[in-house]
Amino acid sequence: MEKLKIPFYQIDAFAAEPFQGNPAAICILQKWLDDKTLQNIAAENNLAETSYMIAQPDGYAIRWFTSLGEINLCGHATLASAHVAFEHLNFPHSKIKFTTREVGDLFVTRQNHNSIMDSPAWMPGPEPDCLPDAVKGLGGIASESTHSARDYMLVYKDAETIRNIRPDFRILAGLGKLICITAPGEDCDFVSRFFCPGDSVEEDPATGSAHCMLAPYWAQRLNKPQLIARQFSPRGTAEILCHVKGDRVELSGRAVTVIEGIMTLPLRPGAKTLHSPGAPSH
Repeated sequence: MEKLKIPFYQIDAFAAEPFQGNPAAICILQKWLDDKTLQNIAAENNLAETSYMIAQPDGYAIRWFTSLGEINLCGHATLASAHVAFEHLNFPHSKIKFTTREVGDLFVTRQNHNSIMDSPAWMPGPEPDCLPDAVKGLGGIASESTHSARDYMLVYKDAETIRNIRPDFRILAGLGKLICITAPGEDCDFVSRFFCPGDSVEEDPATGSAHCMLAPYWAQRLNKPQLIARQFSPRGTAEILCHVKGDRVELSGRAVTVIEGIMTLPLRPGAKTLHSPGAPSH
């Protein structure tokens, strides 16, 4: 039986060394597969996100799937996708445009060893309705304030509180949103953790999309547009550099390749075989 060959990479994003930051699976396609197949691949990868890329004249079309469904934006998987383009696909320019379905165009620029991602800024608004169940799900530790954008965001007094919270994911799953907790930093501007109740990865170790919400909030609160952020998780501490520019935010970090290879699937009748890894046509 003829097989479908999909170039595959596993990248640790917001990391300078393997086994740090946040892992993402990157699959290079020539055309979109049906959503069920994309979802099955993501479930098979069993990582926080799988990113799919298709080469376009000025960059790539991109989509992101968790093990449970498609999402509108994933920052660390976009950074990882840019790393693949720069390091493995011979992308010829220092700036890549990623065309998305829901959040407009994203841009990633290579600068020395860092990749800088230009993303939408989401200023969170007050959200008192999530408070009772959120407090219960976060070990009974009340926050100073509660906010919401795409996700819930609870603000605490200090970094030590953030480190010590032990979430009950069964309770948090009932909130219906992802949950970010944050506080002023000790040796940085702010810290955070990010919880994904009900997903395959219950705590995300480095969440680019959450910083599209965190950075505008802290930039306004601290009255400074450039911020150093650290995200805690059982995997370690990830550092994300943030620069708020009006309705956009730049997120900067490194990425490293951990796995590269070929994913092999049965080829459906009428489908074309994909080529092995190489330079896309730009």
